[in-house]
Amino acid sequence: MGLGTLLPWNFFITATEYFDDRLKGTPSSYGTTPVANGTTPVTNGTTPVTKDYEFASFMTLLAQLPLLLFTLANSFLYQRIREKVRIAVSLVSILCLFLLTAIMVKVPMQPDSFFSITMATIWFINSFGAVLQGSLFGLVGMLPPKYSTLFMSGQGLAGIFAALASLLSILSKTDKASAALGYFITPCVATLLTLLSYLLLPHLVSGYTDHDKRERVICPGSLQKGAVFRIPLSFQSPFKSTFSQTFLSHFVTVVQVWVMALCVTCVLAVTLSVFPAVTVKVKSVYGNKEWDRYFLCVCCFIVFNVMDLIGRSVTSMVQWPSKRSRLFPVLVVSRVVFIPLIMLCKTDNRQYLPVLFSHDIAFVAIMTLFAVSNGYLICLCMSYAPQLVRSKDCETAGALMTFFLALGLSLGAALSFLLRNLL
Repeated sequence: MGLGTLLPWNFFITATEYFDDRLKGTPSSYGTTPVANGTTPVTNGTTPVTKDYEFASFMTLLAQLPLLLFTLANSFLYQRIREKVRIAVSLVSILCLFLLTAIMVKVPMQPDSFFSITMATIWFINSFGAVLQGSLFGLVGMLPPKYSTLFMSGQGLAGIFAALASLLSILSKTDKASAALGYFITPCVATLLTLLSYLLLPHLVSGYTDHDKRERVICPGSLQKGAVFRIPLSFQSPFKSTFSQTFLSHFVTVVQVWVMALCVTCVLAVTLSVFPAVTVKVKSVYGNKEWDRYFLCVCCFIVFNVMDLIGRSVTSMVQWPSKRSRLFPVLVVSRVVFIPLIMLCKTDNRQYLPVLFSHDIAFVAIMTLFAVSNGYLICLCMSYAPQLVRSKDCETAGALMTFFLALGLSLGAALSFLLRNLL
């Protein structure tokens, strides 16, 4: 289920080269024909200048804004709409939108129209993804801490899954259109499997008692080690809380988890400010055409996602600093150093900043530390937050932490416009 929540985001950011090709109006790919509105007037007498859509920055912003808005809405909706409805509808909608994206690969389209439809698809697919992620974090918040780690590790796998799919499409000997079609069909199949897994979840053999089924909250640590249980997915609260009661409950929970909330916001604001808007502009020092085809996929996306997953997985063995340590926020803030480090790597057409890290190995080393710290600190934040509240508020804490996670993503996406233009 964790893998399914981040498939949309990862499959879109990993396919930036495909979208850039479509927005250039390449005549030999995807059944398109040369277009006029994809270019600006001739500036050097011979070569038209391609319109800069700033796709990576706009994609990041339009992916994170609905995530922020719908995650906030979900923190109130979870008490009024059954989890089964929220999660199932979100997964079906994401599946349909992925199918639309796959179909568009074969549809000839003007760059402006393609850009508008793609941005709308990104908005809606991430809106449903926000409801899905918030609902699942709410469920995970009711369970012992190890389930938060497993869920976050699944989210880390989504990035590797997308990066490997991209690598396979590059390695394939087929034309660009067929490779892109196969690439976008892959998340359709994965989302369908996620939906089937969710439908299977309530039928797992369990030791859940009738008394437990009447309880909304599973207190972390209340289950014996190795116990098998079933989550009451069809549960509905026997009473409807008023808006003021819900707001007061959320306010009290935020006061209890505010340190973790600010930490997860800071971690993701730093990450999204440069990834992928700045990192996709980094170029290999070798200038080899064959290696250039793989450089971005391997050194940016695969390295980031593998190291991010390792960082998330390490928390199942080591959880340092502790949730109440003053060192924890210090480590979170120190990640700001990665912004100048990445911006000083080699990119083309630089106007303001010098290049200090030109070699590919330097970029890979920076991305490794950048990704490991991202996964490790996010996973700790999301695992620690439910431990800081009363057992009955665990689900609320999980849902609210998802909102602050989305807030950090949105702030980072907005900051990426500035940083990208500083290069």
